[in-house]
Amino acid sequence: MPAPTLQPGLRHEFTFKVPPDKTVPHLYPEATDFAVMPEVLATGFMVGLIEWTCIQLINEHIDWPNEMTLGIHVDVSHEAATPPGLEVTTKVELTKVDGRLLELAVEAHDGVDTIARGTHRRAIVDAGKFKARAAAKAESAGS
Repeated sequence: MPAPTLQPGLRHEFTFKVPPDKTVPHLYPEATDFAVMPEVLATGFMVGLIEWTCIQLINEHIDWPNEMTLGIHVDVSHEAATPPGLEVTTKVELTKVDGRLLELAVEAHDGVDTIARGTHRRAIVDAGKFKARAAAKAESAGS
């Protein structure tokens, strides 16, 4: 169960220097459609960076690693391109706690432009149970 310290108002920020392998052509290297796109931070990697920042904030207030959070909804803009070498700072604030459901306000800036803003929701789950269900699903699907 989350610690009583997991309350709205908690904030965290994280800075990450964008490497070339987090650009659009590297999102799905097997997709030729992506391969010809500009070498700027891919939206998929940007969302992952935002999720990473949220996880860093939340893990201090749950029974990590026995509990973990999973992203369940993303509503985030991608407003400006960020070339490799720039540093992206993501800022997150916990705005709502409803049992095991969490909502966060998120934004990102690359030192020149605001590149993202929006909301992200995560759910606190029992890590062992989740991994067991995922393994059972993979097994039943014949993977």
